[in-house]
Amino acid sequence: MPQRLVVIGGDAAGMSAASQARQLRDADDLEIVAFERGRFTSYSACGIPYWISGLVKDHQELIVREPETFRRDYDIDVRIRHEVTHIDLDAREVVATSSADGDREVREHFDILVYATGAVPTRPQWARTDTMGVFGVQTLDDAAALRDWLDQDEPPRRAVVVGGGYIGVEMAEALIRRGLAVTLIDRGEQPMSTVDPDMGVKVRDALAGLGIDVRSGVLVTGLDERDGRVRGVRTDDDTVPADVVVLGLGVRPNTGLAERAGLPVGVTGGIRTDLQMRVIGVPDVWAAGDCVETFHRVSGQPVHVPLGTHANKQGRVAGFNIGGSYATFPGVIGTAVTKVCELEVARTGLLEQEAHDVGYSFVTATVESSNRAGYFPGAAPMTIKLIAEQHTGQLLGAQIVGSTEAAKRIDVLAVAVWNRMSVSEMTALDLGYAPPFSPVWDPVLVAARRANDIVSNTD
Repeated sequence: MPQRLVVIGGDAAGMSAASQARQLRDADDLEIVAFERGRFTSYSACGIPYWISGLVKDHQELIVREPETFRRDYDIDVRIRHEVTHIDLDAREVVATSSADGDREVREHFDILVYATGAVPTRPQWARTDTMGVFGVQTLDDAAALRDWLDQDEPPRRAVVVGGGYIGVEMAEALIRRGLAVTLIDRGEQPMSTVDPDMGVKVRDALAGLGIDVRSGVLVTGLDERDGRVRGVRTDDDTVPADVVVLGLGVRPNTGLAERAGLPVGVTGGIRTDLQMRVIGVPDVWAAGDCVETFHRVSGQPVHVPLGTHANKQGRVAGFNIGGSYATFPGVIGTAVTKVCELEVARTGLLEQEAHDVGYSFVTATVESSNRAGYFPGAAPMTIKLIAEQHTGQLLGAQIVGSTEAAKRIDVLAVAVWNRMSVSEMTALDLGYAPPFSPVWDPVLVAARRANDIVSNTD
């Protein structure tokens, strides 16, 4: 009799696990049922701002595989609009509610369980409201609701984005591209707290250059509403008029269901797993994606880094092991990129404060360079900042802010961080050169030389 694998969550991590397990075990050996509370499976949440802005014309372009594709080609029983509400580990059973069928209760036995519920937007008390026009943007269903609001016969004219992280700045750009007047409110010193403040100020300048009203160091305290619709955002300074409010306050692991079932949760709020993505101490239960806690390879600390890249890898690792093969997930270093119109922003490894908090003594080096040879058409500036351990010169982290072709240089730096290279070793890296692609001294090499000089002078 075949075993039954039940997957909770039908996006990157859950469907990667299910698909990989299916490749290794056929339906006569392993039945697979996947529950997804929304209407879509396997889609690019990172593409949502570009659909909102209109750069991507149809949300179907963001969907990698439809539920029917999994049913037909992978023999996976995908059940959309089914929200799992209870996990009984003793009875080896999950309970789900089917909104597609009048909220009918469904019970399914499992031999193996994959928990891949992702993350949910952070909502302070003032944002926990039924007021129309207030949106978190975490799922494609969330994005569809926002698009419907923006596409009304009398569309909103004034938008407030609360939070200046990745989703906040990307949504601010998306809304201004749609012709709305946009205010971005962030309680931090500068937007983009994923880079150091001296780099974040460059992001602020770029946002202001688009016509976005950026308000840093400002705390949101509440909403104004009339007739059930949002009319403004109250802050500790004043009230900002708004016809639509988008929350970009980050996310937290979606682990309420897991905690009620008794699954272990770590200090970051994510589910604790071993290297194979097995939930620690719970036989035949696995977890992957934005709902799990992982560890940082540089700091050695537990972290929650919700990115689709990690979710896909973790799901694949779980699927390999469920399928009878072997794989491990080796941790993260926090590499990420984004863009605000023509400004590209990237980071990897530790920020200054993070390096300080875990006890490193370090130096920093910041250089200005360009993406191409200075005489070549299209040459544009970029800033690279490196953080290196004071005595060994080990690269601990890096950040880049610049124009086109800047951000993906972070990948070279990410490889260096991953492999614990020193800035001295990096000065001799054999990087490609031609005038259309870089100066003869690539900005990465210029930054490494500068950092190495500083390290050498501190010994």
